[in-house]
Amino acid sequence: MPIDPTLPYDDTNIFARILRGEIPCGKVYEDDHALAFHDINPQAPSHILVIPKGAYVSWDDFSARAADAEIAGFVRAVGHVARAAGHVESGYRLLANIGQDGHQEVPHLHVHIFAGRPLGPMLASS
Repeated sequence: MPIDPTLPYDDTNIFARILRGEIPCGKVYEDDHALAFHDINPQAPSHILVIPKGAYVSWDDFSARAADAEIAGFVRAVGHVARAAGHVESGYRLLANIGQDGHQEVPHLHVHIFAGRPLGPMLASS
């Protein structure tokens, strides 16, 4: 069920639990600001999630409250993961769902990196 990004951070969400080591993940990258791992329900041949280590519900929350170093570190981590996975040449898609209309399901900011095949149009026609 989509979540409300204006609600307070819920530290029982699955990504918070992954960050605390309570749930394992297929880690591909980690630094002081971010953790990246394979999605357990991939929507493309390569589907990696990148999450900030801080407690941020959404992109809006992150951009308003995170320190400049956290923002820079997270954005750099997303780029690093895409490059390390070899997706720059063929291309990839970044997606961050926010709120109900954006169909955000986990109340922790996360960016999806999709690659490995032609991804089609960005949004389905209505």
